[in-house]
Formats: sequence, C-alpha cells, structure tokens
Amino acid sequence: MTLFGLDEIRVSELTAGVRGGMSVDTAATPGEVFARAAWSGIAEPGDGTAGLLVASLGASVALTAILEAWSPVRIGALVRDVLADEPGAPDIVFATSPSSDTSEVDADTSAELEQSLDAGLQRWRPRLNSGDVIRSLQQAAHIDARLLLATDTLWPAAIDDLEQHAPLALWWRGVPGALAALSNSIALVGARAATGYGEHIAMEASAGLVDRGFAVVSGAAYGIDGMAHRAALASDGITVAFLAGGVDRFYPSGHDSLLTRIVAAGAVLSELPCGAAPTKWRFLQRNRLIAAASAATIVLEAGWRSGSLNTAGHASALGRPLGAVPGPITSPTSAGCHRLIREFAAVCVTNPTEMAELVGERSIQVPLDFSDTDAGPGPIPRTSDQVRVFDALSGRSPRTVADLSRRAGLSTSAVRGALGGLDLDGAAQEREAGWVRRA
Repeated sequence: MTLFGLDEIRVSELTAGVRGGMSVDTAATPGEVFARAAWSGIAEPGDGTAGLLVASLGASVALTAILEAWSPVRIGALVRDVLADEPGAPDIVFATSPSSDTSEVDADTSAELEQSLDAGLQRWRPRLNSGDVIRSLQQAAHIDARLLLATDTLWPAAIDDLEQHAPLALWWRGVPGALAALSNSIALVGARAATGYGEHIAMEASAGLVDRGFAVVSGAAYGIDGMAHRAALASDGITVAFLAGGVDRFYPSGHDSLLTRIVAAGAVLSELPCGAAPTKWRFLQRNRLIAAASAATIVLEAGWRSGSLNTAGHASALGRPLGAVPGPITSPTSAGCHRLIREFAAVCVTNPTEMAELVGERSIQVPLDFSDTDAGPGPIPRTSDQVRVFDALSGRSPRTVADLSRRAGLSTSAVRGALGGLDLDGAAQEREAGWVRRA
C-alpha cells in the first residue's frame, strides 16, 4: 500500500522520528501515523466533518478517499455503514426536519452528510501536497517533536469531550510527565494588555496552584498567559502551553526563551504541523483545547471583548468549572471578568484556594452567547469564513482565489463569498493579479 505515492518503507522512516521516546500505541501502523500527520495540515482545527470522517473510516482510509477523488456519495455510504455497525462510533450531527417517517429522516440525514462531505472535499483537496507532509515530519524529528495519537497512553483524555471537533493528532515538545499532569490542571487565561494588577494576580494564582499540586495551562501569549507560565516555572511546577501554530515556530517571538524553558520542564502542544503559521482563526480554535484539557478555567483579567472570553465560552460549553477574578469597577481591563460573573454565572474567585475549590466542587454548564448581550455599538462581526480569508490575505502581494482557498482551508465558493463581504466592509480589494488586504 502506498500513501501520496510513498511506499511503506519510506512512510515508516518518516514516522519513526516522531514516535520515539514515549509510550505509544503499538497497534498504530506507520500508515495511520503518516495519515494523521497529513490530516493535521489538510484540515483546519475544529473541522467537524474531517473529525467524523477520520473517526469513522480511520485516517489512512479517509486520506485515500480524497487522494483517489472518491465521490461524496461513496464516502457518505461508507461512513453510514460504519456508524450503523459500531455502537460506540461517533454520531452524525446534522439537523433534520421532524418527521415520523424514519426513511424520510434517514434520507435527509444522508443528503446533509453528503453535502457536508462535498464542501469538505473542496476545502481539503487544494492542500493535498506530499511535500508539505514530508517536510513537517522531517522538521518535527529535527527539533525532537513528537506526534501524539488519541490511542496513545499520554493522550489527554479530557480533550475527547470535543467529540468530532477534537484534534486529529497533537504535535508536542517537552517531558512526558507534563502530558500526564493535564488530568489535574487548571487553565489561567486573560488579557494580553495586562495591567500590573492583572500580572500580580496571575503570579499569585499560578504559584499558589502549583503549591496545591496543579499543573498550569495557558496559551503563551503576552500579558496574563506569559506571567502564569513564568510563575509556574519559578515555583518548580509543571506548565503546559497550547500554540496556534507549529511547535517549531514559537509565537509570539518575544516569548521564544519562555517557551524554550517550558519545553525543558513542561510541554508545548499544537494540533497544527511544523511550519504552520498562527492565524486569528487558529487562535480561537486553540482556545477550545485549553478549555478542554483543563479541569477548570479561570479568567484573571479581561476586557469586554477579550479573546479569553472565547476560552471561557468553550469551558462552559464543555461543562468545565469556570471562575473569574474581579478587578476595580473603574478598570476596563476587568470588565470581561465582571461580565462573566454577572451574566454567565462564573464563580467569583480571589485567591488560589478558591480557584482550587472549583475542581470537583461544582460544574457550570451555562452556554455563553456574547453577541446577543452586547448592546453597545460596534461593527458587524465577521463570519468565521471571513476571518479565515482575511488571515490568508496579504497586504502587499495579490493572491488568487485558488491560493486563498488553499491557505484558508475553504472551498473556492466559500472564499468568493467571504471576499465579497470583506470588499463591502472595506477590508479587501481586488486587483488585476488577485486580492489584497485594504490598508
């Protein structure tokens, strides 16, 4: 059997470098490992259709399906057969019209599945490039990064709560003990533009939680994240950072030395392959991993529209305990925390003891919908497709629709639709050679 035209010997050589030095599932064949590595670059983080396809057919068969241009009807039939035969298989999550006729409901579900697969194939096929997969595996082996599969002993089991939106694999660097510590971890998140008050709270919270035996999880950003990681390291604790790009490209660059220290004493993880660049969309999807991997999430300091509220939303949707630290009522950098406490039932916490009490004491399952509660004026928020296309645009070099489709991981029709909205919004401009960001 070959993958991307590579024989089994070559596939084994490439995957061996990212599977050593840890407890792995010996049943995972080199072909499956290679396919998981490929899927991590083909599908964007959180792609539920890709998650369903891989969970149903296996990464290797799913990759073969798009390499050999199987039709959505053929793939959909295989997926339905697997789901029908295996009680523990993932559910097909598609809306169908209420009907007492079972055959009618099955037909509706089948049509929606095939439509979703068709859209997925249009997103994935532009990224089918064996060279990219080979380079990512070689680079990972060069920097001593490893590829973690869901069947491995060190896989963070809590991440499986994301179901079909769970990562297809995790690239990581660090010490194995840090991955094992994720089962007893707390996420500390907050604003990048942190105040002295916020950084002081982050330092005390992180050190205090380490003293109580918890690992500290965050996103390695400037501000609150960075202080939480530093305090954990200074307290000889374990800290884990989730990145929005490849583990070979530490971001932000100003935290290169900090992330190097985390690799030495903790772990740095990403669902994206080496060489992948961070984008706004990937940061938002990265937040779901921070929330899912941790036993609880604490927002230490956040403005009204802070990105850390996105992490809080994921934590709440997953049923994880959610806490928020209050700040001065006159401080806009604490407005997001006050909002979580007042409107979304976050627990008010003021010290590490109260933060530790969240774990095992209560579980909050309040869906957070910030768009409906913000009555203040502001621009119309961009759709997820528009965010991804805007990230893929360049301010100087015009890019074609096909190029943007590959970079954003979207179908060409979705890219054209997003470009139309961005053009109307004044954010993108079409030139003779392609599209650019409008200054």
